[in-house]
Amino acid sequence: MMRKIQSLYQFECRVFLEINSHFDKRIMNLFFRTITQIGGALFISATTLLLILFTSNQTRLTAISSAAALALSHIPVQLAKKLFPRKRPYLQIETTKILPNPLKDHSFPSGHTTAVFSVIVPFLLQTPSLAAVLIPLGLSVGISRIYLGLHYPSDVIAGGILGGSFGSLCFYFLS
Repeated sequence: MMRKIQSLYQFECRVFLEINSHFDKRIMNLFFRTITQIGGALFISATTLLLILFTSNQTRLTAISSAAALALSHIPVQLAKKLFPRKRPYLQIETTKILPNPLKDHSFPSGHTTAVFSVIVPFLLQTPSLAAVLIPLGLSVGISRIYLGLHYPSDVIAGGILGGSFGSLCFYFLS
């Protein structure tokens, strides 16, 4: 069992390093440093609030579902960070490329990825045609967390599942 876990971790580190190795490419750096902000607390909260305030009917209900999912999903994020205190990759892998002043809390699961998926999933369920825009947006936020050296791929996958689950539940209960 331990060999399988170690083997998975080594695979994950290889995937992490492959994504993070492109850190010095100027256009990619600009893209990922910008897109990651979409999953940040200020941007995602403000956007959700504006959608609640300035839309009506079903879109407002969907925005309320997103806001509820955003708030509720961060309870298990904080619990998981305490229960599974995984060090961030840049603290474990010497060759990780990072920005100055990186986050210092635990990495599992990715809060940015949880946030973005908790907000976009209700809109995907309301209007499936938005998938062509929203799914690449959510995936880009997740990949940005790996690219910036802050999360392992499994942190991002867990965040996406967590956010998507809360987004779905809140949409079905509130819309």
